[in-house]
Amino acid sequence: MGTLLIETRRARPADAADVAEIHDSAWRAAYRGLIPGVELEKMIERRGPGWWETALRRGSRVLVLTHADRIAGYANLGRNRARGLPYEGEIYELYLRPEYQGLGFGRRLFADSRKELASVGFDGVTVWALAANEPALAFYRALGGANIARSSESFGGRTLEKLAFGWAG
Repeated sequence: MGTLLIETRRARPADAADVAEIHDSAWRAAYRGLIPGVELEKMIERRGPGWWETALRRGSRVLVLTHADRIAGYANLGRNRARGLPYEGEIYELYLRPEYQGLGFGRRLFADSRKELASVGFDGVTVWALAANEPALAFYRALGGANIARSSESFGGRTLEKLAFGWAG
C-alpha cells in the first residue's frame, strides 16, 4: 500500500499557474453571491498566473500545500497590515481547491502558516473574513480564533462587513 505525501512548502514562480487556478476556483466558490458578479470577475482576472509569478519573484511569502504532488491550496502571509491590532503576523489569504475543503488540509495549512510567521519573528496572527462568509467564520472559530475587530470594504458599490480573528503567539 502506498502513502500519499502531504507537505507545505514555500511557493516558487513555477507554481504561479496552480496558485492562480486555486484562487479562481476558491473565490468563485466562496464569494459568488456575496461580492457583486462583475466586481468578483474583475478581482479574479487581475490575479492570473502572471500576477502570481511576479509576486513570487518579488518575494511575496506564499506557502503551498501539496497532496500527492498536486498543489491543493495556498496561503499568502506576512506582517499584519492593521497596525492597531496586537498581532504582528497576518494570513492575508488561505484557500484550497474546493475538492480539498473539509478534509483537514485547511487546518494543516493554517498551522504551517502560523509556524512560518513565528519563524520570522511575528508574534501572533490575525485573519480577516467577510462576515457573510459563514464557512470561513466557522473554520476560524473552530481553530480557536477570537473575534478582535470589525471593518468594512466596498466591492462594486456594495459595502460588506469584515471580521478579524486573532491568535496569540
